[in-house]
Parts: sequence; structure tokens; C-alpha cells
Amino acid sequence: MIRRLLSLILLSTLEIPQQMSLHEAKLGDDVNLTCVKNNAEFSYWYKLNFGYLLETVAKGTYGRISLSGQFNNSRFSATKVGHVYSLIIRNVSKEDEATYLCHAGSVYEPEFINGTILAVKDPKTQLKSVTVKQTPDMESVKLGDTMTLQCSLLSKNENDTDQCPDEDKVHWFKGGSESHPGVIYHGSLRNKEDGRCDYSLSKTVTNSSDAGTYYCAVVTCSEILFGEGTKVEIGQKWDPVVIVLGILLALCVIVIVVLKHAGFLVPEYQRKHCRQQSLIQGLLH
Repeated sequence: MIRRLLSLILLSTLEIPQQMSLHEAKLGDDVNLTCVKNNAEFSYWYKLNFGYLLETVAKGTYGRISLSGQFNNSRFSATKVGHVYSLIIRNVSKEDEATYLCHAGSVYEPEFINGTILAVKDPKTQLKSVTVKQTPDMESVKLGDTMTLQCSLLSKNENDTDQCPDEDKVHWFKGGSESHPGVIYHGSLRNKEDGRCDYSLSKTVTNSSDAGTYYCAVVTCSEILFGEGTKVEIGQKWDPVVIVLGILLALCVIVIVVLKHAGFLVPEYQRKHCRQQSLIQGLLH
């Protein structure tokens, strides 16, 4: 379990996938991991787990894909349908828990397409009395604002707060965005009472790459518990100059309407009549 979180931290130092997602499966499930790449000359699936070298799961050239080493068995299969590359793991076990990376492209332009953190839950050993909840589910912020996300460790026993992990055992990471997928954030403990431990992450939104889904990972009792994620969207922030100009324009329109109704503005037909009278008087003289 601890290896999975350490793998996340290791990813923060590597320039790899542009998209990272979390896939949770139950022990014995079948898992289908996919990535999309147009006109790829080659493709690779890698498995990354802390304490091990990067392992090649499958490799292919022009659509011909084969499994490598220990992965060449009935539980694993790799396919290509159109531009979609799939890695299928049947009857997943705890040993399959890792980060899986899709690497494809040409000899001159290879790239990591995406990465998937596979978490395998064992109902027999999973903590029943402790759950993790993230709030809010979605957060809409503007550039320059500070967003605050919360991760709560909830216990059925309201008097049990001794199991609250230290601050360095609660981590945040962001996935499913165009920014660096392995960025690890560290928050702080906000509350510790009534069987509840609240951790928060405050971050100033500086650019559009801060958008994405933020997950918290809590290490407690030799188990890693993941939150369901908070989706952060970046809204358009109005320029103060534009707002002021808009208000001034609206005031000008109001003033013109008021003056017109008050008789201070001479109607167009009256102006024409005055010009005609002046012209006639000029001819007479």
C-alpha cells in the first residue's frame, strides 16, 4: 500500500504523462486501461511501482503488440483498435497495484500519452470503520483567487481521534489536466475532534493549468485511503477597466435619456426647422 503513494511522489520528479487518472478496482475485477494516439509507429505499456525498476508490460510496432516477460500470461492482454490502445488485466490482485504508463509515437516524436494509478481494494482487509470524504465535489474559481479544498478522515467512533495521521501522511495530487500530472501538494490539519480529522489544501490559482481534479491520499493504519476527488474549474475573471467603462457607458445613456425627457435636448425636427428659418431670413436680407 505504501508503495503506491511513494510511486506518486516519484512521479512528481519525472516528465511523463500529460494526463493522470485514478482507477479503483476490487480484488478479482477485470480492468481495461486505454490510451489514444494517432498514427503511432510504436507503443509501450509500462508498470511503475516504488522499489522496482520500470517494467515493460507490452510493446508493439505498427499495431503488432506482444506481452513481455512475466506479463506474458492469460491474465494480461494488449490490443489496438483504430487509434485506441488497451491493456487488459484480468482477476486483478494486490500485486497489480501500481502506476501504468502508455508510451507511443514515432522514433522522432515519442511521448507518454497518459498514466493510470490502479488501486486494488480488498474487502476483507479494507478498513470498515474509517472513510475519507472530500469537499466540495466541484469548485469554480477565478484567476487570482485562492481555492480551499478539504479532505476529512471520518471514523464511526466519535471518540476516536488518535488514529488521525500526521500532516506528512496526507498528500494531494492532481490528475486529468494539461499540467504536470505528478505534482504533489501538502496541506495542513484544520480540525481534530469527534472522530473527525479535517485536512485542507489552500492554493492560489495563477493560471488555467491549475484546473483539474484534485485527490487526497491518506496513509493510516498501513492503508492508503483515496478521496473521490474535487473538480476545479477556472472561470473568466472580469477586467476592472472593462467593468468601469461599462458602468460609465450605462450612466451616459441614462443622462442622455433624462435630459431628452426634461427638454434640454432639442429634437431633430426642431433643429431642421431652425436652420430653414435662418436660411429664409438670410435670403430676405
